[in-house]
Amino acid sequence: METAADILRSGRAVLGIELGSTRIKAVLVGPDHAVLATGDFQWENQLVDGVWTYDLQDAVRGLQAAYRALKADAAARHGVTLTALAGIGVSAMMHGYLAFSEGMRLLVPFRTWRNVMTGQAAEELTQAFHFSIPQRWTVAHLYQAILRDEPHVKDIRLVTTLAGYVHWLLTGVTDLGTGDASGMFPLDEHGAYDPRRVETFDGLAAPKGYPWRLMDVLPGILEAGREAGRLTEQGAKLLDPDGDLRAGIPFCPPEGDAGTGMVATNAVAPRTGNLSAGTSIFAIVVLERALSAIHPEIDIACTPDGKPVAIVHGSNCTTDLNSWIGLLHDFATAAGVDIPRAKLFQVFFDEALKGPADAGGVTTCGYYSGEHITGFEEGRPLLAHSPTGGLTLASLARSVLYSAFATLKIGFEALEEERVRLDKLVGHGGLYKQGEAGQRFTAAALGAPVTVMETAGEGGAWGIGLLAAYMAWKAPGETLGRYLEDRVFSGMKGRTMAPDPRDVEGFGVYMQRFKALLEVERAAVRHLPA
Repeated sequence: METAADILRSGRAVLGIELGSTRIKAVLVGPDHAVLATGDFQWENQLVDGVWTYDLQDAVRGLQAAYRALKADAAARHGVTLTALAGIGVSAMMHGYLAFSEGMRLLVPFRTWRNVMTGQAAEELTQAFHFSIPQRWTVAHLYQAILRDEPHVKDIRLVTTLAGYVHWLLTGVTDLGTGDASGMFPLDEHGAYDPRRVETFDGLAAPKGYPWRLMDVLPGILEAGREAGRLTEQGAKLLDPDGDLRAGIPFCPPEGDAGTGMVATNAVAPRTGNLSAGTSIFAIVVLERALSAIHPEIDIACTPDGKPVAIVHGSNCTTDLNSWIGLLHDFATAAGVDIPRAKLFQVFFDEALKGPADAGGVTTCGYYSGEHITGFEEGRPLLAHSPTGGLTLASLARSVLYSAFATLKIGFEALEEERVRLDKLVGHGGLYKQGEAGQRFTAAALGAPVTVMETAGEGGAWGIGLLAAYMAWKAPGETLGRYLEDRVFSGMKGRTMAPDPRDVEGFGVYMQRFKALLEVERAAVRHLPA
């Protein structure tokens, strides 16, 4: 039988690299789409002069360190030094603002998606485009710089994303993948920058007299499966300073982390989606058609192969859960009992399943920060319960878990108004690591079957690796959806849970109380210090 060493020696693996918010990760993926080696590098954003940023030199150092660790892992596991690959893909955090002049000279420090400095621009563009433009989008950053008359704007020759920049370093090509581009500027139904909105933007910017128009400075767009350049000699030396990796390796189009998350959870076909539940919570649903109206609580982007998606993002999810577990741990310690936190999580989730379907009159609002969907700039965590309902561990546990999904549910109500259908949702993140409670309550909240995969991949780095594999190994006419369904996920195991009617009814009652509690939350923000 062919071994992993044989695959690596013959250059038939692909490499996926993702620059996430706290970690740069690299994975090697074989022809069976299994991970053969990994490497990573920890990094953090910095607040510099009021701007959240990353030093691009750190991006280069992290890229080299992650690849060096992967190369060492491949040598340790399989006894092979990497010299050739079938394909490479680069992914990174979406949105943000990287502006370059002639010769790819960075004009201002990288402004990441985390910055909220573009409120005026986002509002004006949303009205002008009749399309929701979030503050973190690249075009919002660009237009805000125009509104502020920042002197660098006249010198812009390219605006791009972090994935686009790293891809250029390695290939000399400035094109982006469709999904990443859709977080820069609205796309039309053909996967191109919407020409009517491009014209509108140019009209808004015209009085400034800049020597460029928008299409002069936006990167090109390539759909999944296309080749987007090859590793140059300079790129090979940058990625592997040891000089073992040869130039000429083809690259798939660079993508954003939303797109690689879709691929890594097999959620690229219409009526499918994925939900990530951790410190924050967000769901991505692939649409059958464009939405009929603007919904400020919903972002519209695209899959890597150009299908429209709706993104609902909540800033608060598991922080309140973690606080309650911390309280229970403190109580146990004070009582002289040593209970591991993992056991406390298990008990809490198990008790939630025993609680009344509507959480028995207990309602919690776990807002530790502001929440865009419900209109909060700050948060004050709250607990309220009926004087007759009884505060029990089971009712509290169910309320805390329900509350983690409540704001997302409010965002989903706009999709329900649009009659968006969802046949399958893949859940991943911290809420799905303890039994079935997180999965069961997600199904109840969103009214759709929820699947949790038993075989976990390597997140976005694996997702961009799969896109590199699709480019390298797809059959003529084979769509990305078919490739993932038939070749990648067909043998993977997972458990699927349909909504329980009792949970659905109980969650509906809970949501009525949660929305009422938001009025108390507004008063708490006004009157209680943070």
